[in-house]
Amino acid sequence: MIRWNGRGKATVSRMVTPVLLVHGWGGSFATTWQRSGFTELLADAGRPVIGVDLLGHGTAPKPHDPAAYNDLGARVLDVLPAEPVDAIGFSLGGLTLLRLAARDPHRFAHLVVGGVGRNALEPDEEARARILAGVEGNAPDDDTTALLFAQYATRDGNDRVALAAVLRSEADPLTREELARVTCPVLVAIGDRDFAGPGDVLAAALPDATLRVLRNVDHFATTEAFAFIDAALGFIGAVPD
Repeated sequence: MIRWNGRGKATVSRMVTPVLLVHGWGGSFATTWQRSGFTELLADAGRPVIGVDLLGHGTAPKPHDPAAYNDLGARVLDVLPAEPVDAIGFSLGGLTLLRLAARDPHRFAHLVVGGVGRNALEPDEEARARILAGVEGNAPDDDTTALLFAQYATRDGNDRVALAAVLRSEADPLTREELARVTCPVLVAIGDRDFAGPGDVLAAALPDATLRVLRNVDHFATTEAFAFIDAALGFIGAVPD
């Protein structure tokens, strides 16, 4: 397993395509991918793993200025080897990977984006405002989604102010022109109960996309759902022996 330690680029064997894992908002490499056992499944399949914590999360710096988060891809680019990688991203991590693949499509062999759908092209600003209210402690008691995000903002050593700044950042939504430049095969995996969906709009905007709808799965359960794990590992050819 390979993990970025802040001192230099990751190096991997040329014989096997490594797998980059990118967590979502409020998560980290450790809490999203290691704790669930996802990294162990990749190891069992003989695949090197590259883990990264996005700015504002996990072991990464946590600035409180929203402008610092307008380009979350910089830390991801820092860990990439010269050779193309397979990459799996959840929610904010999936959006970040799509942006990078639109800019540098040659860096990726396959992409899996989980918990991302219509919101990639058509962000729900009202929902973002509600979630931000939850993170900042101002959500009404009956807004369960906002309150769930509030819980994520305070667990596992998270910095609530930094995570609010992520939500306040002003990164532009993805455009169809950008997504048309993502030339590698992409799996769009999204639950049928996910507020980020449906996924058909995103899949249709990508040149080579496969849509997998996860039955009875909501946004927060995505990365631990067996259907997601099976689909993601199968798509990149990393099925354990």
